[in-house]
Amino acid sequence: MRYITILFFVTSLFAKTSFITQMEYASSLYKNPRGIGCQLCHGENGEGKVVATYIHKKEKKEFAPPAINNMHFKDFYEALNERKKGMPRYFLTKGEIKALYYYLKKKAKNEK
Repeated sequence: MRYITILFFVTSLFAKTSFITQMEYASSLYKNPRGIGCQLCHGENGEGKVVATYIHKKEKKEFAPPAINNMHFKDFYEALNERKKGMPRYFLTKGEIKALYYYLKKKAKNEK
């Protein structure tokens, strides 16, 4: 009985831990949430970048998605849940959105 109690205690300690960290999970979401990674348009740290330049009606234009590493969570959440021109729809859960937001904030903090 004593060994069963010890085994149960040790097992319960490991059951509460994950095999990847929150940052690793969030990083994998950022790099490939549903087939195309956020970094391709928003940059490695969410800073935004120019994805393409083109000529439209003899005028030079840019497709440059915005920086997303300095948004408030409410705006970030809403942006991921509404249709935006040029933005793929990912159908992320609230937990996944929170993880992405955490990732961007942590990266921004580490950059300083």
